[in-house]
Amino acid sequence: MTAELVQDAWTRIDAWLREHAPRTFATLRPPAGDKEIAAAQEELGVIFPPDLVASLLRHDGALEGPEAFRFSSGDRLLGVSGILGDTGCMRGFDQGPDGEAEGYWLRDYVKFGSYDVTSDGLLVDCRTERDSFGAVGRFFDETGTRFGEADSLGGYLSDVAGRLECGRDAGVVTFNGRLFWEGPLPARPQSGSGGPLPAPDERLPELDLSHSPTDTLHASHLDGLEELGALIAILPYEQVVDAARKQLRRLAVESGLNSYPEVKAALDAWERGVAPPRPDQSGPLALRLRAVLAQADTGRDVTRRWAVEKTALGIWGSPYRSVCESAETRSHFTVDWRADLHADLGSPPLPPIPDEPFWGALRNPAIDSGWYAAQYPQAEG
Repeated sequence: MTAELVQDAWTRIDAWLREHAPRTFATLRPPAGDKEIAAAQEELGVIFPPDLVASLLRHDGALEGPEAFRFSSGDRLLGVSGILGDTGCMRGFDQGPDGEAEGYWLRDYVKFGSYDVTSDGLLVDCRTERDSFGAVGRFFDETGTRFGEADSLGGYLSDVAGRLECGRDAGVVTFNGRLFWEGPLPARPQSGSGGPLPAPDERLPELDLSHSPTDTLHASHLDGLEELGALIAILPYEQVVDAARKQLRRLAVESGLNSYPEVKAALDAWERGVAPPRPDQSGPLALRLRAVLAQADTGRDVTRRWAVEKTALGIWGSPYRSVCESAETRSHFTVDWRADLHADLGSPPLPPIPDEPFWGALRNPAIDSGWYAAQYPQAEG
């Protein structure tokens, strides 16, 4: 019965991925072999719950890399070799004289999902003598193991299938053939004119006005945007400037800043080709942004603070940095930020996800890729 539940869940997951996120689907590996699974249980000295065996007989984990299939927790599905490696690593932690610590990691826990950049991940309880045999939990570096994810892997996978089928309502987003899991977004702020401008001598937090349109952007900032970052790096400057304007307008609307006349007027003028006002802490635009910054600090509204900071950056700073950071901030307001950014860049074909040699070979004076060029001098040719 449990094997049937796992198989049904994977059939639903595979069908959804094949249709909506084929690049993510392609990272799921073929089935593991019975002998391979049996050898892994013998090596670890545990009995795998039937659900874990059934899952491995469907997919022997997912390939590593940015396109990998991951659960909503961010954990990549592990195959037999990954289970052996990650579980063995967890057993190597210093947990006391018995090598175990209740609530942290026990010898009969087996990891089947890995966060990759840390030791965090999903696990199943393989203690056959306990009612919790087969239960799914998650390990956190700092706090240890916590159960409650699901009573079985079959139940966990069924929940994953259901969330995929619910789509956006369950935080499911696709872009460029890939699956992304997005968290819940905050409610949009109320719009309003904000009342009269504060006096220039009123005590308000100051804006960072050190930005310059000629500032260079370190390539690592674009690397986090993956193929979109690579696209920004290779597009003509004028196209990036246009995208920066459009992204900043989207951010202003989504954050409520566009309702302030000083912000709207500045963005309207910029779109007409009128140069932004000179950066000045006492100018009308800066005073409005400083007043909103004070309100955000009072209300502990960090996303609104970010929006104010990125608006100042967008108006007075580098378009490369602006388009990058506006997109990052917009991810806190909309799940469509990737598609919007691609549209604002003109919707050209997307390059592959960049690797370090790509950045080493990049020759864009607005982007500092010197570190990568030093690591990969062969990319210069």
